[in-house]
Amino acid sequence: MKRTILVPIILSGLVSCNQERSVNQFLTQFIDSTDMTNNFYDNTETYNLPVMDLTIEGEIANPGKVDFSSLTVHSVIVKETLLDSEGSDRFTGAFRYDGYSLFDILEKRIIKKVNAEEFNSIIDLYIEIENEAGEKVVFSWGEIYYPNNLHKILIASSVSRIVPSRSKELWTLPERSRIVAASDLITERNISNPTKITVRSFPRSFKTEKGMSPMYCDRILVYKGKEQIAELKSIPESIQNETFNTIFYGRGRGIHSTTPFTGVMLKEAICKYYPVNSENLQSGIMCITGLDGYRCALSFSEIFNRNDQQEFLLIKTAPGEDGGLFRMFAASDFFSDRAIKSVSGIHLGY
Repeated sequence: MKRTILVPIILSGLVSCNQERSVNQFLTQFIDSTDMTNNFYDNTETYNLPVMDLTIEGEIANPGKVDFSSLTVHSVIVKETLLDSEGSDRFTGAFRYDGYSLFDILEKRIIKKVNAEEFNSIIDLYIEIENEAGEKVVFSWGEIYYPNNLHKILIASSVSRIVPSRSKELWTLPERSRIVAASDLITERNISNPTKITVRSFPRSFKTEKGMSPMYCDRILVYKGKEQIAELKSIPESIQNETFNTIFYGRGRGIHSTTPFTGVMLKEAICKYYPVNSENLQSGIMCITGLDGYRCALSFSEIFNRNDQQEFLLIKTAPGEDGGLFRMFAASDFFSDRAIKSVSGIHLGY
């Protein structure tokens, strides 16, 4: 008869160093080693990943240390892949991670924006996460709080292999806590031992005019830092249109429409200006602005590095249409707040 195995807890002080695990310990859990259940992700041992002290600072009124003991544990499944020295993909393993989501970690921090007088909305916020080695990764506030699928970015506190049933390949386990971005295709943002989160608003000032109507901008200016590097008046015919069906729902007004959106993937329209490399995957940031000064911050990875196909569209309207000539639509988002009308600027970095 098939049975589920209960692995006992082993105290860290009794664990001897072996060829694979020098600091981790087994956690008490049921291991379905014979596929008794339909869950593919509980078939191997789960190992503890010691979590470092983590502090939060920046544009918040209540900075300080994170109390992990009060947080819910979430799980994500990840196929980890890194860039090698030649820019190719290098698969490093498939894992289930358990840990604490950035959603929960930041939930009770009170935002205190430095640019609140100019732009009070939270969608131009982003966070930088640093580790003890000085590595830094970036996430937009929107990719933490606006997605259809929440709690996909974790500080991992334990890990389990997802072992192929035939090959039985055992990928090398991490031994330290890490950031886990479950929606990333290339997992360069999964850095080890995060110790500090800094909340920031995008550090550029833009003139704002609420209620601008009619509103129309016939071109998009593309900037790298403060330097204009391109001007978009049309979308190349070589880029294929995509149609996304959606329930377009705002955080303030509620339902807007159920009309499909048709446009090109934003990443295809701007990829030649912002290359895929390890640095950009980890800490690339951009800001999309409308003619009225409405704007949102986006991480490089949420535009160029998704594994869920919930892409951002750049939509071209009819000439002269109010809210045109270009609009942005975020298929990944539950709310419509990051759907920007009359896109006038794309600011890559700062």
